[in-house]
Amino acid sequence: QVQLVDSGGGSVQAGGSLRLSCAVSGYGYRNACLGWFRQAPGKEREGVAFMPPGSSTTDYFDYFNSVRGRFTISRDRAKSTMYLQMNSLKPEDTAIYYCAAGHSCRPADFGYWGQGTQVTVSS
Repeated sequence: QVQLVDSGGGSVQAGGSLRLSCAVSGYGYRNACLGWFRQAPGKEREGVAFMPPGSSTTDYFDYFNSVRGRFTISRDRAKSTMYLQMNSLKPEDTAIYYCAAGHSCRPADFGYWGQGTQVTVSS
């Protein structure tokens, strides 16, 4: 069982930056795929960025096209924490962001979720 606690959301102006954190614990979490999802009001949940099991900061990371080049996912294994650095934020980035873990990096296979943290970007 994997447990996740996400935090770091807040309100920022367009063009600003924010860093989300996710504390990961529980049996098997080291072998899980970790990722970030977001869901805006009235919209479908979408994947933002993913880290395959055993990945490092030098590995390939998959990003949602609209955030590519602006967001960066990373992981500190010693601290059991995953991060999402968000730069050049846009109003359309406003959403509840969730960290998640799954048996694979296929979006449908994510079965463990954080409680969500609100990100609001004003124009």
